[in-house]
Amino acid sequence: MSGKLFGIGLGPGDPELMTMKAHRLISSAKVIAYPAPDTGESFARSIAAAAIPEGTREIPIVVPMRVDRFPAQEIYDRAAKEIGAVLEAGDDVVVLCEGDPFFFGSFMYLFERLSGRFDCEVVPGVTSMTTCAAQLMRPLTSRNDVLTVIPGPLPDVDIRAKINEAQAIAIMKVGRHLARLKALLDDMGLLERAGYVERASLPEQKVHRLIDLNAETAPYFSMILIYKGDEAWTLPPSFSS
Repeated sequence: MSGKLFGIGLGPGDPELMTMKAHRLISSAKVIAYPAPDTGESFARSIAAAAIPEGTREIPIVVPMRVDRFPAQEIYDRAAKEIGAVLEAGDDVVVLCEGDPFFFGSFMYLFERLSGRFDCEVVPGVTSMTTCAAQLMRPLTSRNDVLTVIPGPLPDVDIRAKINEAQAIAIMKVGRHLARLKALLDDMGLLERAGYVERASLPEQKVHRLIDLNAETAPYFSMILIYKGDEAWTLPPSFSS
């Protein structure tokens, strides 16, 4: 019989935010795979490190971390071939994924290639979006409010249109687009309503009102949250800027 493919959501970075199910599956895994940069350690592996048993076979999926485009299809084709061979041999494979596997998660590309041939289970994880809301100490959305998730690299005209249609907004992948996004939100009169979090749940986490953030760029793991619905939430008085 073929092995089973597991897509494991690890949460935003704090190992204590892994689910019990994720921890159980990782701690009993014989083979794990995970995304890894071409330089430095894998963030996904670092989250799960304490749970990985000695002797576990590891399959790093090396994804270049750079601005210019890279041959992603080839990378995931190659990874799917290697993982597929393990599954065909009868061994389960646990694939680690930061956050949630199906919320901007890299696992979805392996799922696309392998789920039609092998049994597959997806274990959801705490998302960075809900984690950032918790760190900002403000609700994400409420009642019939529309929550819109916007990738920061989109053009200003598209971002403006999506914000105009929503009551609650999460802007992800802020990175090098920070200054442009701040200027756009200032022009829309939303800068004072925006909260900013980078590296949520990690020791180096930073939490600010966006208007107080003095920077031109942000890390990849950063997010802007805005609320403009009927509840009229504001940042609490104890908010640290």
